[in-house]
Amino acid sequence: MTFSLVGTVIDLVVTVLTAGGLAGLFALMTVESFGVPPLPSEVILPFAGFLVGTGVFPLVPTLVVALVGALVGAYIAYAIGRWWRDRLTRLRLGPFHLEERHLVRMDQWFTRHGELTVALCRSLPVVRAYISYPAGTSRMSPLRFGVYTLAGSIPWTLALVYAGIVLGQRWTVVQTYLAPLDYVAYALIALAVVYGLLLFVRARRIARANPPDETPPLRPPTA
Repeated sequence: MTFSLVGTVIDLVVTVLTAGGLAGLFALMTVESFGVPPLPSEVILPFAGFLVGTGVFPLVPTLVVALVGALVGAYIAYAIGRWWRDRLTRLRLGPFHLEERHLVRMDQWFTRHGELTVALCRSLPVVRAYISYPAGTSRMSPLRFGVYTLAGSIPWTLALVYAGIVLGQRWTVVQTYLAPLDYVAYALIALAVVYGLLLFVRARRIARANPPDETPPLRPPTA
């Protein structure tokens, strides 16, 4: 018998939503929204839509619960990112070290493009679950963060729930059509990681080329 990760996730979602109802939907969307462990909304929302189409779930409460769960999960990730900000500069992974100037650049980016970045990423697979962390680290306004998180989450949620209603028993087909978007998102994450590593390596080389002055301070003459 071959193990299937996707099949296991689907079985989990079906079990939780069937047994837990809208409370299960809220729990799944909260976990999906802060990304640990990875739990794709491409599975959760279409099955919720299928349950709406069969009359098990009411439409409006389903949409509201899904969005509230996503928002709660996003705020949890935001809070973790904000709480860890001061600890990031003390975190060293071998030769890699995040400096204060890197956080300043992140702050500047979110000041200029934060709204668009959050709204756009909340409408993309994979990335949507992790954009909240840098938003919190950059100390983006909590109110603005919530507004633009919802702005990006609403069309994503509506589309996937509607797809589940229309497809009915074939609701898992949604994954097939979204697979290319997943690959694009994974590629973007990989590029971001590589870029971050290059910044770390460059900063390390600069630090080695310009070591701090370790000359001991002059002591006043003793009487």
